[in-house]
Amino acid sequence: MVSGSGPGIGSRIARAVAGGSGAGVAARNASAWLLPAGQQRTNHRLRRDMRRYRDDDEVDAVVVGVGAGGGTLTQRLAHAGWRVVALDAGPFWDPELDWVSDEAGSHHLYWNEPRVIDGTDPVPLGSNNSGRGVGGSMVHYAGYAPRLHPSDFATYSRDGVGVDWPITYADLRPYYRDIEEELPVAGEYWPWGEPHHYPHSPHPVSGDALLFQAGCHTLGIPTKVGPVAITNGRFGNRPHCIYRGFCLQGCKVNAKASPLITHVPDALAHGAEIRPDCMVNRIGYDERTGLVTGVHYLRGGIEHFQAARLVAVAGYSIETPRLLLNSANRRFPDGLCNDHDQVGRYLMVQGAPQVAGRFTAEVRAYKAPPPSVSSEHFYETDPAAPYQRGFSLQTVSPLPITFAEHIFAEGHWGLPFREYMRDYIHWTTLGALCEFLPQPGNRVTLDEQTDRNGLPVARFTYSQCDNDRAMVRAARDRMVEILHAAGAGEVATINRYAHLVGGARMAGRAADGVVDATGRTFAVPNLYITDGSVLPTQGAANPALTIMALAARTADILIGGAR
Repeated sequence: MVSGSGPGIGSRIARAVAGGSGAGVAARNASAWLLPAGQQRTNHRLRRDMRRYRDDDEVDAVVVGVGAGGGTLTQRLAHAGWRVVALDAGPFWDPELDWVSDEAGSHHLYWNEPRVIDGTDPVPLGSNNSGRGVGGSMVHYAGYAPRLHPSDFATYSRDGVGVDWPITYADLRPYYRDIEEELPVAGEYWPWGEPHHYPHSPHPVSGDALLFQAGCHTLGIPTKVGPVAITNGRFGNRPHCIYRGFCLQGCKVNAKASPLITHVPDALAHGAEIRPDCMVNRIGYDERTGLVTGVHYLRGGIEHFQAARLVAVAGYSIETPRLLLNSANRRFPDGLCNDHDQVGRYLMVQGAPQVAGRFTAEVRAYKAPPPSVSSEHFYETDPAAPYQRGFSLQTVSPLPITFAEHIFAEGHWGLPFREYMRDYIHWTTLGALCEFLPQPGNRVTLDEQTDRNGLPVARFTYSQCDNDRAMVRAARDRMVEILHAAGAGEVATINRYAHLVGGARMAGRAADGVVDATGRTFAVPNLYITDGSVLPTQGAANPALTIMALAARTADILIGGAR
């Protein structure tokens, strides 16, 4: 029925470190200790000997997607003794073999399947908002891991915009703390939102961050170092950061956190099976019982069906709505769980304008984690501002190809462009994350175009509102002001987007969303969604930590219910 070493390895590792500083974390998640000591960066034995189920084995749970939400849920359920199979459309990455210190050579980390974009302000999809393979987009995120603020959970009540969540910040507080320890997160004491400490001390400050701090100090804007999910010192068998500057290309040394190295090893040690290169194309549904029965998936061009008592979808904000819509049946003719036309709606991105400034001295901004120093001084609604909600600021440290986009955006080409690129080490770049508001017309639907598997591809329609545009202008102006205050001469500006969330949002009632406060779909009692698509609002913070915290909370609810 099954093969492999099964559970028990993680608990032995946890006992082995008992009494040490990592004992509490290792007992909960031994992934850092399960990595090989020394130069090898992948535990090939865990992968080779993992438990393997047959398709007709009805497992306790099948998880679709092994990114921030799916990876965390899989690890938590496996740790509790559940029989779990997790499927991912992409490869089971080996950092040593598959990742390179090269921007152009890292595009295989992104979701490169066809998608259609439209709307007044169409959003390019790729390197900054989608991932492919075990670890998801956290494989190539910048490592920035802030919490949401308490106000993010009640934007309508407090500011008259967006929508209130059916849970509060207090519901996520213990899960934020647990995940910060497991990644772990490094940073200074955080004074914004709910003030809190981080488990690792802050990293050394980079050249561009020193300039950011100087400009903000001149203007009276507080800044802090971090928070980044990058080890500062050793953590288990994971090494410390070596400041090579390729966080966005996959961290070859395993210092930067992603589920691939922070939760998947422990999941394997406790009996989970990870199946890479499996494209789930439909969720099985029994009209007689009203329950889902498992998932249909393609592997090597052959269709399979994995039976399961519970299905958890964690394909993120484009692929999760697409899968639900592609799973239409007689009971749900417009898409699974789409009785109220909520699937795919309220999809959000963050406005992410960036401003680069040139300095006379060399900066070499790439020699540190990209988000080295940040500020949430403008995060909350300012009654004097012509917009509601706010934005955060951080260093972003683009590598040369990405920096070239700034120069193109300013209209430079040919010889002038080459001169700017020769000057690359003299530039520092700041980025903002602007909280764009949820709108029902910003949504995912199915297009007539099909992919290589014959499935309708996702069409993502997006338009900004006046509040969004006003906030981007304010954030851009503030960054220009900070760079000039730090001594920059010329500046170059580009408008970008970052971080998809929404599309299957959490709500208090079925008419307003797709899942309830636990992550369970309103329409199908054994179907859950545990990714960023459930976020009702997005704040001005990177979403990875919140997605992981929500998945850990859902896992606790499921495990408690099973007991």
